[in-house]
Parts: sequence; C-alpha cells; structure tokens
Amino acid sequence: MNVATSPLRFSGSVPANYDKYQGPLFFEPYAIDVAGRIDSASVKVALEIASGTGRVTRQLRKVLPATSKLIATDLSPDMLAVAKENLSSENIEWQIADAQQLSFADNSIDLVVCCFGYMFVPDKVKAFSEALRVLRPGGTFLFATWDKLELNGASHVQRTIIKEYLGDGLKELYNLPFSMNDPEVIKDQLQQAGFSRIKIEVVEKQSVSESAKETAYGLVIGGTLYSEIINRDPKWIDEIVLRVQKELTQKYGASPMSAPMRALICEASKHR
Repeated sequence: MNVATSPLRFSGSVPANYDKYQGPLFFEPYAIDVAGRIDSASVKVALEIASGTGRVTRQLRKVLPATSKLIATDLSPDMLAVAKENLSSENIEWQIADAQQLSFADNSIDLVVCCFGYMFVPDKVKAFSEALRVLRPGGTFLFATWDKLELNGASHVQRTIIKEYLGDGLKELYNLPFSMNDPEVIKDQLQQAGFSRIKIEVVEKQSVSESAKETAYGLVIGGTLYSEIINRDPKWIDEIVLRVQKELTQKYGASPMSAPMRALICEASKHR
C-alpha cells in the first residue's frame, strides 16, 4: 500500500489525539474560513473529501441549508469513527472513499470540498478529474493545502526535531503534508483535469493554544510521524516532546502559544 494513501498512519490512538490537539490548533481556523466562502443557497448536495475527524464537516453543516445532503468521506475508517462520534446528532452521510475513484454519479454534486487531503493523493490530476466528473455543470470545487513547511511555525519546529531522530529514511512522509504548495503547479493540474475560473489565495492565520507544553504533546502524539517514532524507540517520545516544548516556548511563547501558519485556498468551477 502506498504510504501516501495508507490509512494506517491515521489509526489506533492517533485519530482521537489528532482531533483533540491538532484540530483546534491547525484545522479549525481554516475550516471556518473555507465554510465562509460557500454560496450555500445553490447547494442541494455537497461532498467532502478527506473529512478526517470532522472539523470541516461541522462547519459545512452549519452553513449549508438544513434540507441539503452532506456526504463526508475519508480513506481511514478510524478517522471517520471519531468524526461520527463527534457529530452523531448531525444530518451527515458518512462513507469510506478514495479521492481518485469516487463512487458517485456524474453531474450529481453541487459542491466538492477538501481541506488538507490532496497532498496525500498520489495522482492529483486523476483526483481532480474525479471531482470534476461528479460535479454538476456550474458546480464549485473548494479545497485547501498547506504552504511550505517553513512557513508553518509549530509544524516546522516539531518536524525539524523529529528528523534528527528518524533521519532521512522517511523523506517522502516527512515532506508530504507540505508538498502541495506551488500555486502554478496546482493551477496546471486543475486545468489538466478540466476546471475553469481557477482562483488560488494564500491565507495566513495563527495557530493558538493554551500552552507550548500542550502543543508539543499534541504535535508528537497526534502527528503522522508518531507511529514511526514508536516503531524505532518509544522512549524517544518524552524526549522529543520536551525538546519541541522548549523551542516552541522560545519562539512563540509559553502560555498562550501563538505561531504563524499559512495555507493555499483554491476554488474552481465546472463549465456550464
């Protein structure tokens, strides 16, 4: 199984910790931003790809009409299990789905949304083509990806320190979440897939938490590299957390901690 699409990295204890710590730190600010860009009046059926633990899903359900259908999908059953528990009272249809091979009919979706998922998809053009296929003519495609690692302060601190322990053997996985950061490349991929009226905006926000200590702990135990550390040497965890906490405190404050983050928010349409 390709490391980029394996749901195993988001299994076990990782999804719950990912949601608890990284959810409010990184994903909630952009979930609110993306949901706020939606022209909800025209949406009867919405599809979310790579919904994870449901941070964006919650915001979508808030802004979409009560009568609209919201289908939230992810490749990881464990991530969806957390999302279902968090949003058990909401009107949401949950499905396991691969962005490169969607099971929905042609021209059946009004809105496709994906926040921080396409970086993990091996064939971007194929995935974008699938989004185009299921969208109705005039439908909207809205997604977000992280900018370069060094422009995302807390993540950069954590990954730089972890790299000292794991070395260069995990180069693909190490860079993957921040690998989709070139607007021109993304625009070209969208055009290859057949999208038009493409708009890509750089959006800067702050990742804020109560303390650098909490952030360090959440970054390490809820991150995509957690299982790799455990596989190498579980005793490294406490040491890495302390080192990350110390550097975060020095750079971004002890309590509260506030670090810069930056993402690309991309919007495109299907020809009428």
